[in-house]
Amino acid sequence: MSGTDVPVSPTAEGSAIDPLVAAAAGYPSRYPGGLAAQPAGRVAVLTCMDCRILPSEVLGLEAGQAHVLRNAGGVVTDDALRSLAMSQRLLGTTAVMVVQHTRCGMTGLDDEAFRRDLEADAGRRPGWPVVPFTDDPQANVRAALAELRDCGYLTHRDDIRGFVFDVDRGDLTEVDAG
Repeated sequence: MSGTDVPVSPTAEGSAIDPLVAAAAGYPSRYPGGLAAQPAGRVAVLTCMDCRILPSEVLGLEAGQAHVLRNAGGVVTDDALRSLAMSQRLLGTTAVMVVQHTRCGMTGLDDEAFRRDLEADAGRRPGWPVVPFTDDPQANVRAALAELRDCGYLTHRDDIRGFVFDVDRGDLTEVDAG
């Protein structure tokens, strides 16, 4: 063990991370290697962190094809804009795909109540917004598209499209930007 390795302190059942580390042990034999940092598909995907969405499977992505950004809700945050600006300006992407979904756990979240709970537990309020949204995923996607198309940090704003993934059916529907 090197000086930077930290021993795992699993619970009685073991760490939830252990099976992931075990799966990763077999990945080098399947990894294509030699890929460029620039996505071959020239697209960045902004989607939700929801565990029911596997972007590589839903979108048929292979390693090296796209940048995939995930956050709670698949919403446009300062960090998402930072990453998209870098993706376009430094790494050559020219298109942005926004994928939100049905039955999102962020729907109807009370931003202020959540921030108060965090402050009560941590002793200080977070500096970041929670960015709650409505129970209409199409309206939420339209709002995200408008925000991205209005963002001067992005050099390519003519190929920004939005979609809703149905977590019950597994299908993807394009949202008319309206």
